[in-house]
Amino acid sequence: MKPAPREHSLRSYYQTLYAAWGPQHWWPARTRFEVVVGAYLTQNTSWTNVEIAVRHLRQAHALSLAGIRQISLTDLEGMIRSSGYFRQKAARLKTFVAFVDECYSGSLRRLIAQPTHRLRQELLALNGVGPETADSILLYAGQHPVFVVDAYTRRILERHAILPTKASYEEARELFERSLADQTPLRTNKSDPRPGFAHAPSAMSLARRSPVAQVYNDMHGLIVGVGKHYCLKSKPRCEECPLRRFLP
Repeated sequence: MKPAPREHSLRSYYQTLYAAWGPQHWWPARTRFEVVVGAYLTQNTSWTNVEIAVRHLRQAHALSLAGIRQISLTDLEGMIRSSGYFRQKAARLKTFVAFVDECYSGSLRRLIAQPTHRLRQELLALNGVGPETADSILLYAGQHPVFVVDAYTRRILERHAILPTKASYEEARELFERSLADQTPLRTNKSDPRPGFAHAPSAMSLARRSPVAQVYNDMHGLIVGVGKHYCLKSKPRCEECPLRRFLP
């Protein structure tokens, strides 16, 4: 059966962006727990602000389950202040650690090993965890084959007339997963496809994952590049974007 036009388009988007930029090395983190922390802290803020907070936590030897468990809430708030909404985020990080302690004996490895659907529902039940945060943890910390939909993704889908603004998160996620599930991961010989776009390789960006999880990982990182540099919220730079030929 031939793919639907929307699904065919998204495969073409992946192939076009990868040819232009290559791997983006998401998620830029050393450990699974650092991915989890980043997924919480990046809510409603820029990645630059998250990096400052993560650096403070690392310097204080608090970037681990044990570190967050032992540090006082007040000290934690101070360390992540740069990420904004720091009181809420500090409390939510404490809640996550308490959840892992209670349900998985303090083992992030045991948590990540759970079936995708079950783990997603458990994460969504935690205070402060919405679909994007849950899916970021699943894909980037756990290597589960789940596509992450963010504001950049929704903006591109709307401007390219693939999905309307009112489409739900789940509708967008399922569209990407249907479109890319049988796409083989692409490879490039370019050592630095587009300076300034990709992160440096990290332990988590190079982690072993299934082919479909690799494609979802690559595609989300590429979409972030489009959103940050071309598909801007105001004054989009469509003429310079690699996806310009797909515009309706």
